[in-house]
Amino acid sequence: MGTGRTLRKESHVRPCKTPAGKAKKSKAQRARLVKFGMAAEEVKRMGDEDVRVLVQRPAVVKKLVAKKAAKQAK
Repeated sequence: MGTGRTLRKESHVRPCKTPAGKAKKSKAQRARLVKFGMAAEEVKRMGDEDVRVLVQRPAVVKKLVAKKAAKQAK
């Protein structure tokens, strides 16, 4: 692996995130949570950070949804 100029100028190597890109990604993550079974209203009220954490763990989301469904069935 080299140690040349390309690797030293980090800000030029990796592009900056744009607000439009962030919004697009956030919207896709929220849609993914709705597909997992969460209520759209609940997902809408969540912050971006919470959405990111939950999208990383789909098994946990499915357990939460199942737990809520069982609670409502009682």
